[in-house]
Amino acid sequence: MRGRRLWWLLVLVVIGAGLVGWRLRADGDSAPRYRSEPLGRGDVEVRVAATGTLNPVTTVQVGSQVSGTIAALYADYNDRVREGQKLAQLDPTFLAAQVAQNRADLQRAQVELRQALRDSSRTAPLAAEGLVAQADLDASLTAVDAARAGVDAARAALDRAATNLRYATIESPIDGVVVSRDVDVGQTVAASLSAPTLFTIAQDLTQMQLEAAVDEADIGAVREGQPASFTVDAYPTLAFEGVVHQIRLAPETVSNVVTYTVVIRVQNPELKLLPGMTANVSILVDAARDVLRVPAMALRFRPAGAPPASAENGRGGATLYGLGPDGTPEPLRVKPGLSDGTWTAVSGDGLTEGLPVLLSLDRGGKAGGANDTVNPFMPRPPGGRSR
Repeated sequence: MRGRRLWWLLVLVVIGAGLVGWRLRADGDSAPRYRSEPLGRGDVEVRVAATGTLNPVTTVQVGSQVSGTIAALYADYNDRVREGQKLAQLDPTFLAAQVAQNRADLQRAQVELRQALRDSSRTAPLAAEGLVAQADLDASLTAVDAARAGVDAARAALDRAATNLRYATIESPIDGVVVSRDVDVGQTVAASLSAPTLFTIAQDLTQMQLEAAVDEADIGAVREGQPASFTVDAYPTLAFEGVVHQIRLAPETVSNVVTYTVVIRVQNPELKLLPGMTANVSILVDAARDVLRVPAMALRFRPAGAPPASAENGRGGATLYGLGPDGTPEPLRVKPGLSDGTWTAVSGDGLTEGLPVLLSLDRGGKAGGANDTVNPFMPRPPGGRSR
């Protein structure tokens, strides 16, 4: 009987010891644990992202001022051409015939002028002797003036026809590269209200410009002379550099989105960049170099019982939290500087490189945010916060 009591007493002691150990362990686990990161030094850059299209700096569309049929082509895609070089030839048959006709009209007008001069030379002496009426003399002089005007008109028509005949030979207006050819031999071009485009020539493909569409919310931070970098799909691992050259004032509205064109000048010595390529652009609008910086989430973190961030911002500052000697969060007043959304530059007394700052609560491998920040778009259980 006594042995049974001792056995039960031993069981109770073991159970009690287990309960005490479990409670102590539970109390130890209940102490909050935090994620932290040491205060570091580095750069903070603010960039504006946009997309754009690459184009040559100078592009000339070569057209035709006269109508006709393409008789011959002397340049093709990617050909390098010189100023004055022949690019194409329109069929000159009708234009040459017009020149011949206008030349004949000029000769006829000159003949009429000579005849009018002869008639006037006969009439003038007779009028001086009173043998012909003054009206006849005036008529002869008027005929001379009209014949001279006819000669001038015929000469102008001949010059116009000769010019049109020269225009039948299409020449390059600049040195450059043929980017596109829009006609073929046998095709008819009609230059009635506007000159049709035959060729597009880029003056220098080693000098390119990137025309980026920047949102109206970001255009206020963009200035001429700011550096920019961009990538193109053809070379996804390469980053190209450029400089903001111009901010065009004309807005463009597409689907109620207002953008402004920012022109970025780009060097293209290896001719890797081609006209029409789409680029993803990043314009550096501000930067802080070699400064103390913290993750932006550290400025949003608030331990239990801490005042809200809005109250601190009203006093022109912010608060970081480190761990005090007793393991509790300890506030550090700081002055926030430039932020790129990921990193924020900070300054203040007591800040040293390597100082641990708290980022969030560590909930068993699941990091909690600043005071478990509530997402307003998450559904809420009745009478409680969203989970």
